[in-house]
Amino acid sequence: MVSVLQNVAVDCADAYELARFWSSVTGRPLHPEDGPGERETQVLLAEGPLLHFNQVPEAKMVKNRIHLCLRPETSRDQEVDRLLGLGATFVADHRNPDGSGWVVLADPEGNEFCVLRSDADRAAMHS
Repeated sequence: MVSVLQNVAVDCADAYELARFWSSVTGRPLHPEDGPGERETQVLLAEGPLLHFNQVPEAKMVKNRIHLCLRPETSRDQEVDRLLGLGATFVADHRNPDGSGWVVLADPEGNEFCVLRSDADRAAMHS
């Protein structure tokens, strides 16, 4: 017997607004029954588990012990620029001169996430 991963839960101050941000990041819709003021909201990903946003009274205090890593369809650097335009903030730059590495951003509530190289970025490095 095994367990199946149902969702990745994110505690937050405003479930609907944070879910809207992640909906824009992933290009995936919110659950059709979710709306402003909902204490729990979900982003319906194309594959795998849901992103579940759960409103809690406590503020985020320290660095995440678990985080999301994104592999963009465009280049890593183009995606970083797009996400900053959506409201993400820059946390750390782990890009290397050879093009490898990643960038750490935070969502509007301070949850860190990484932007990795795209498949095209990775293929260009090995050609």
